[in-house]
Amino acid sequence: MELSLRARVRAGDPEAFGVLFDECARAVYNHAFRVTGNWSTAEEVVSLTFLEAWRLRGTVRPAGESLRPWLLGIAVNVTRNLARAARRHQAAVGRLPLASAVPDFADDLAGRIDDTAQLRAVHEALGRLRRGEREVLALCVWSGLDYAAAAQALGVPIGTVRSRLSRARVKLQKLAAAELAAGREPGCGPGQQEGGRPTAARPQQEGFR
Repeated sequence: MELSLRARVRAGDPEAFGVLFDECARAVYNHAFRVTGNWSTAEEVVSLTFLEAWRLRGTVRPAGESLRPWLLGIAVNVTRNLARAARRHQAAVGRLPLASAVPDFADDLAGRIDDTAQLRAVHEALGRLRRGEREVLALCVWSGLDYAAAAQALGVPIGTVRSRLSRARVKLQKLAAAELAAGREPGCGPGQQEGGRPTAARPQQEGFR
């Protein structure tokens, strides 16, 4: 009897992880890109997520359907850790003596590779939501998980997912509208694209159960 993909992943079958990567890497990338607004960080999240998935392969339950919620749950934690590391790095840099100003074209270049104004506004507004609201919005709306799958990925009750998503939708709509009306540039982490790099797909339209 042929083993399921879950069983093969749990057993550490390299070919099974190859199949898992082919099936889910895009979903992990899209989630990370939507949350961070940065293609480079999103690629790092993908790499670290699958490395962590290999380390945690023994936690995969033998029975079940798609492993996507499990992987996205790992991606959520990886993204949290990268954000904490980035904050520590920025704090450390902020303690260094100021360097003398020199001409720099980086800001002009960043402006040319920014994502659309709408994505910039949404990402700026997203940063003002609570972390739990951001995560459930990214999983349910952008990654297309239903309530049960998002609850599994985050390790919280379904009711918590429902309430967080409801609050996040209302807040995000108001904040994004305000950002677009003000025409303000985001403070940090603009959405980026680079030629040849993968771009975030449109949100999956999946009804919530």
